Amino acid sequence: MPVATARPIVLTAAERHRLKKAAYGHSTPHRDRLRTQIVLQAARGRGNAAIARETGAHLDTVRTWRVRFADGGLAALADRRRCGRPRRFTPVQVAEVKALACQLPAETGTPLSRWSCPELAREVVVRRIAGSISASTVRR
Repeated sequence: MPVATARPIVLTAAERHRLKKAAYGHSTPHRDRLRTQIVLQAARGRGNAAIARETGAHLDTVRTWRVRFADGGLAALADRRRCGRPRRFTPVQVAEVKALACQLPAETGTPLSRWSCPELAREVVVRRIAGSISASTVRR
């Protein structure tokens, strides 16, 4: 049975510069730093097992990021969209609720000294910013 060889990685000068900057940057998140180190070592011709030993990552992790970079370049190193429940409120609705919460109720014609979450939720529905919204959602 033939042994699978690691995918070769060839970097342009611009890609190498961006990867080095991310790999050694102090503000780079750990997951991004690990991914860029894997790609940089792969571009130097290192094998997956050697990269896994040096970075402390699992061999499957090294394979994953090497293949993803080979297939998609720098953009493939970003997190993919995750599954889950779709957002119920649009970013515009969220911004409108926040803007309303920052206003004093008296400025909006409501006879309150300050907003409570249930009152703010009611006002959001009255203004038709959202069809329905709970006080706990407003609080979050």
